[in-house]
Amino acid sequence: MSSYEFFLLRADEAANEAAGASLDNVRERALRSEAAWRGMADRALQVDREREVARQHREERIAAEEAARAG
Repeated sequence: MSSYEFFLLRADEAANEAAGASLDNVRERALRSEAAWRGMADRALQVDREREVARQHREERIAAEEAARAG
């Protein structure tokens, strides 16, 4: 399970807790928790995307360097 998936799972759990809460303060706490978990999920997804772009650039740079050495 990726960090993104873990954070989404926790956000969904918090949303379910909020939906089932009978006390306002418990509902509000769960909604704040849900928002925090979803924010962490969004950031984790962005980091994963940035890592993939960096990996692709690194591979392209290495391939170009190898081609320059061979040619």
